[in-house]
Amino acid sequence: MRLSGKKVFVTGACGFIGSHLVEHLLDKGADVRAFVYYNAFNSWGWLDTLPKSIVKKIDVHMGNAKDPHGVKKAMKGSAVVFHLAALIGIPFSYHSPDSYVDTNIRGSLNILQAARDLGVDRVIMTSTSEVYGSALYVPIDEKHPLQAQSPYAATKIAADKMAESFYLSFGLPVVIARPFNTYGPRQSVRAIIPTIITQALSDQKAIRLGNIHTFRDMNYVSDICTGLIAVAENDQAIGKTINICSGREVSIEDLARLILKALGSDKDIETEECRVRPKGSEVERLLGDNTLICSLTGWKPQCSLEDGIVRTVEWFRAEGKMLPHKAGLYAI
Repeated sequence: MRLSGKKVFVTGACGFIGSHLVEHLLDKGADVRAFVYYNAFNSWGWLDTLPKSIVKKIDVHMGNAKDPHGVKKAMKGSAVVFHLAALIGIPFSYHSPDSYVDTNIRGSLNILQAARDLGVDRVIMTSTSEVYGSALYVPIDEKHPLQAQSPYAATKIAADKMAESFYLSFGLPVVIARPFNTYGPRQSVRAIIPTIITQALSDQKAIRLGNIHTFRDMNYVSDICTGLIAVAENDQAIGKTINICSGREVSIEDLARLILKALGSDKDIETEECRVRPKGSEVERLLGDNTLICSLTGWKPQCSLEDGIVRTVEWFRAEGKMLPHKAGLYAI
């Protein structure tokens, strides 16, 4: 399947990855319908920051993934669905797990039900590497056991299994795409790299973080978007769960030092207890195996961690004064 000329429905299009994916899909020649979260400000999130020449190409529908009727109405006529809408902040899931169940599980069910009823050609369900929990072995392939070390991870496992059930029970052409940690321009300061950058650019004396001894597989957002598109266009991907990852790990401490180097900053790194996750909840190591996506689609990551950090730092330097970031406040 080629996405050029196809009506493509993107949930979570107003967010970090979603807004980048919309741009990539437009570059591929897709006819994009963006499903964005309804709000009283009539905000389209990050889509509002795109050039008008791009925005006018997007068919924007406001709604909520938790509303099955609105979802089905907005999806009507679409051939391909990319489902990215989700609550993603892990610390906030400790406080408000019900919200995660409603959005991540019920919302995903609504997408799947609508896609089945409407006869959609393909559904790409966006998962997360958090479903693996701390690595039992590395690199983590798609057969690695699942372990919910946070309420967030539990709801994403449930959403993945719901998608799997719709494929096995009803033959819905589903692909479960499982990105590892993603970073880049437009990302919220809830994520580690924007947290470090915004603190480094602020007037505070040190960088305050949680556990700096964990390891992550970091991926620049454009690589994740091309990975999502690659699995969507590959007929052999249907019914499979597929990692999208670099196959390289970095400790949070080394990551922070890379960022400080890119910024020319000599700030110290300190541990702040409120940022440390509950002991059993902390995922110690994520290092992905990208053999499957590479063999199926020929996809390979194009942006190194070092280059991606520089690009991200440059964006925050240019845009930082306009962003509603509170550098000294821990954003859960």
